[in-house]
Amino acid sequence: MRIAELRAGLHRWTTPHPDAEPNPKPGSPADWAPDVGSVAYEAEEALLLVDPLVPEEGWASLDGLVERHDRPVMLFVTLPFHRRSREAVTKRYDATETLPPGVETIAIEGAGETMVWLPGPHALISGDRILGDDAGGLRLCPQSWLGYLQNDMTRAQLAEELRPLLDLPIELVLVSHGEPVLDAGREALALAIDSA
Repeated sequence: MRIAELRAGLHRWTTPHPDAEPNPKPGSPADWAPDVGSVAYEAEEALLLVDPLVPEEGWASLDGLVERHDRPVMLFVTLPFHRRSREAVTKRYDATETLPPGVETIAIEGAGETMVWLPGPHALISGDRILGDDAGGLRLCPQSWLGYLQNDMTRAQLAEELRPLLDLPIELVLVSHGEPVLDAGREALALAIDSA
């Protein structure tokens, strides 16, 4: 597992998800690539891990980052499906499920997700509602990904719930599924919202 530093103190890695289907039907609930992304952010008072998935061979890399930053480890999960390595991280690093000062959350009303906003690097971290589009941009999740919600939310409604994010000076959008957008994130998100 290679942890890439995207900006000073902002890291991302990908690893195969054990539940990924090899040939999912497009638009289905299983329509996601096998590799999923996780984020580490070196805040002043803690190392924040967002939706971490750590394979057995990846612990040494993460241990190195934890030791180098030499601050408490905090953990945040954007939605219930992203428990991933939460228990192992909590046990290994005595991590707490809180946020360090200077890190904000944005609840997406009705969509079952809470995103993370990092004002310093102008980075938005999403769980399942915003995905990489495999063409350098972003897309909203398939309609089937909203099916478990009790409110019958449509992609068009999701787009409207996401529209207030465009008030943020977003440079990076770090997604769990697909490639992140590392420049002009606000523009990429606006296009995804308008295309829904």
